[in-house]
This record gives sequence, structure tokens and C-alpha cells, in this order.
Amino acid sequence: MGIKSISEYVKFFCELDMGNQVKLLSFANNEKRILKLKLQNKEIKKEPILEGIKILDELILEIKENGEEWAIDKYLKR
Repeated sequence: MGIKSISEYVKFFCELDMGNQVKLLSFANNEKRILKLKLQNKEIKKEPILEGIKILDELILEIKENGEEWAIDKYLKR
């Protein structure tokens, strides 16, 4: 897994440039769901996936507490 921080997830999301069609919260929840599915694969290392889930949990909590725009501004340093 290449993304190792909340900032990298937010940057990746913004670079996808999906406009208003997909919200950061939906993106983070979908990414978390995908990582949980990957945990079922016995042939891959679990630690990076678990770390990704932890990072996404933190991001999801921040978005719920402070809002999407706040999170984007915080992590993109706008």
C-alpha cells in the first residue's frame, strides 16, 4: 500500500478530480471497505492494510466532526 498518511489520502482524492460527484467521506468509506476486503487475502501482508484502515478511520472521524471542506483545507494546507 502506497498511501501512508491522511494528507496523502486527501491529496489523492483531490487529484482524482471527481468534482462534486463524489464526496471525500464516501471516498474514504469506500477505500476502507476495499481494504477490509483485501484483509481476506491470505497471501498479502496485513500490517500495511491495517495501517491504511486506521488512517481512514481517523480521516472519517475528522470529516464527521469538522466537515469535508475543513479536512481538505487542513490536509492540503490551503
